[in-house]
Amino acid sequence: MSINTTLNDIKNRKYKPVYLLHGEESYYIDLISDILEKSVLNDAQKGFDQTILYGKDTDLSTIVNASRRYPMMSEYQLIIIKEAQSLKWKSDDELFMKYVENPTPSTILVIAYKYGKFDKRTKLYKAIDKNGTVLESNKLYDDKVAPWIVDQLQTEGWRIHPQAAALMAEYLGTDLSKIGNELEKLMLNVPKDIEISSADIERNIGISKDFNVFELNAALGKRDVLKAIQIVDYFAANPKSNPFVVVMGSLTGYFTKILKYHYLQDKSSQTVAKALGVHPFFTKEYDLAARNFSKRKTFDVISTLREYDLKSKGLQIGPNTTTGDLMREMVFKILN
Repeated sequence: MSINTTLNDIKNRKYKPVYLLHGEESYYIDLISDILEKSVLNDAQKGFDQTILYGKDTDLSTIVNASRRYPMMSEYQLIIIKEAQSLKWKSDDELFMKYVENPTPSTILVIAYKYGKFDKRTKLYKAIDKNGTVLESNKLYDDKVAPWIVDQLQTEGWRIHPQAAALMAEYLGTDLSKIGNELEKLMLNVPKDIEISSADIERNIGISKDFNVFELNAALGKRDVLKAIQIVDYFAANPKSNPFVVVMGSLTGYFTKILKYHYLQDKSSQTVAKALGVHPFFTKEYDLAARNFSKRKTFDVISTLREYDLKSKGLQIGPNTTTGDLMREMVFKILN
């Protein structure tokens, strides 16, 4: 079942007797657990009909015994097993298997199994899938983060400029919980009728709209020497806000996409956007960058990036060389 379908069912109070929430991305596991915890019972009912257990402190027989009880003050009792991956799971546990095969209709049992996947080959998994709901929460790939940001905001009624979404994705990475917290800040501080811009990102999240890896990529793609040097100088002065590893990762991804662009037969906006995994808004930027960096030069740039990645790890550099020195040197080589 999809996450959106599950969320809609919960909103309409269409509950399943067992929820298995598992996967490497904890965001949706926490989201659904929290929504159930907040919405199934009111505050007065929670004292009687809500039980929170932790995997490392409980066992399957305790969970079954609790699940078989009937609610005292509500239509349902809610049991949430947090950190369920720490439970001592037994694939042959007959007691738990029998419960899952015939769960108590008035109990909502939530198994929050984080940082990994539940074994889909087991009879237990298949039984939960048959009689309840199984949701797998997977990590997002880097190129899917910006579209996810756009979708999350659109669902809540906000709009964000593609450049602002890409900026957030570059700096916040793939941690959806972290991104979700920053999106909440934006929605609190930016009116719904205004498109969220890079300036809003700077004001509310602290990522500079003018001096960031996204703007460095653009400056290099345009061969704007002055702008590129200004950005690198800013990075050198603010190394904690602009870690060398983040800068290197962004530049490598950018020039790899330029190289892919060179090999595309069809360079229409839609084809380029799909092939490079970028918003159509950015396709003209790659067209310009490909004209400024030939296929041969792009190979040379990627080789230079590899060289300076090794240097950043301490190979073949002087004892007093800083990451700022390396960045300046690297950008000089890229532009020449």
